[in-house]
Amino acid sequence: MGARRVAAVAGTLSAALVLAGCGGGSGGDSAAQGTKSRGPITFVTGKDNSGVLPFIAKTWNKAHPDEKVTIKQQSDQADQQLSDLEQHFQAKDPGYDVVTVDVVWTAEFAARGWIIPLTGDYALDTGKLLPATVTSATYNGKLVAAPYGSDGGLLYYRTDLVSKAPTTWDELIDDCAGKTTKGTITGPKPGCYAGQFAKYEGLTVNAAEAINATGGAIVGKDGRSATVDSPESAKGLDFLVKGFKDGYIPKEALGFQETQSLNAFESGQLMFLRNWPYAVAILDGKGSKVAGKYGVAPLPGPSGHGASTLGGHNLGISAYSRHKATALDFLKFIESDTVQRNNLTVGTLAPVLTSMYSDPELTKKFTYLPDLLKSIQTAVPRPITPFYPGVTEAIETNTYAALQGRTSTEKALKDMQAAIKSATAGG
Repeated sequence: MGARRVAAVAGTLSAALVLAGCGGGSGGDSAAQGTKSRGPITFVTGKDNSGVLPFIAKTWNKAHPDEKVTIKQQSDQADQQLSDLEQHFQAKDPGYDVVTVDVVWTAEFAARGWIIPLTGDYALDTGKLLPATVTSATYNGKLVAAPYGSDGGLLYYRTDLVSKAPTTWDELIDDCAGKTTKGTITGPKPGCYAGQFAKYEGLTVNAAEAINATGGAIVGKDGRSATVDSPESAKGLDFLVKGFKDGYIPKEALGFQETQSLNAFESGQLMFLRNWPYAVAILDGKGSKVAGKYGVAPLPGPSGHGASTLGGHNLGISAYSRHKATALDFLKFIESDTVQRNNLTVGTLAPVLTSMYSDPELTKKFTYLPDLLKSIQTAVPRPITPFYPGVTEAIETNTYAALQGRTSTEKALKDMQAAIKSATAGG
């Protein structure tokens, strides 16, 4: 079953559950199993490209010899991670105790009753966490997951080609004049700008940032109403559409996911790149052609700094776990200063603890932390809806058609609006 097919099925099942009135959680008796029980647990998470998991396993297991954690790493592809979790939850697998949940899956998993609410005996202290991360872990007014890592989009720029970062889209385009090769990254000069424009979840992120920066909105606050067909959205999406048409975004970027876009910047083929904070560790690494020759800044926008899409992951306790008491303690451990500090210093992962963004030791080493905090604080979440698979499919499909030049910006937004309306109606 292909990834897109998986997403479509997920959307259909979600819609059926919600329309059937199961939005409060369908875990039933399973949620009550193992509530007081302790023992070994399994932590299921995506592939560890940042190298932080060995520290987590070693530190936890040393302190909890009778409740050791086994870490199961999934693929590094989000669609495959989602498919794996769906299969194991549908099988009510007690072997998945704590799972990493992309912020956009959180509402759906809670609606299905796959992860338990963190209320009552499972309540977490969220006072030290970034408010945006707490919001991403909340569904129907209840905390349903523990913020694990945050993310905000950042602009990476070549300091050997430009003295300071642009704050507007026009400044970015002007900065490229004479320094870049238009329309491609193959040539004696680098391409101007790229983000993640392949037809996948990353395109939803980039499209949402462009639309939100100009005051547009994709879905209303109710998580159902399609609101994307507007002049504001058209102005935002046009920044990307015109980029390919006018050549300030190279055509190769139509195939860029995070890795391909990062490789292009790291090898000197781009002047500006939109990516996540983890890129710092790679750009400073051995073999990077831009190490020491790049800066990090907030994303530009139409008349000043733009709007980042809120990224990141939460941790959920499976309703089918036999050792939920241990799982809860593991969540608290993940949110501790010890783990969050290691995630930042080893993997340059954005922490969820507010205090770390003003920590003198950390800000001296990671000078971009204040800009990252600003990016996260002003970030706009992707639609919080149990219909998310259908919504993101609508965004990706129609944005990609516009970027390819197969349809106009206006027609793409009208089609996107209709597809979102159908998805949130369960169609």
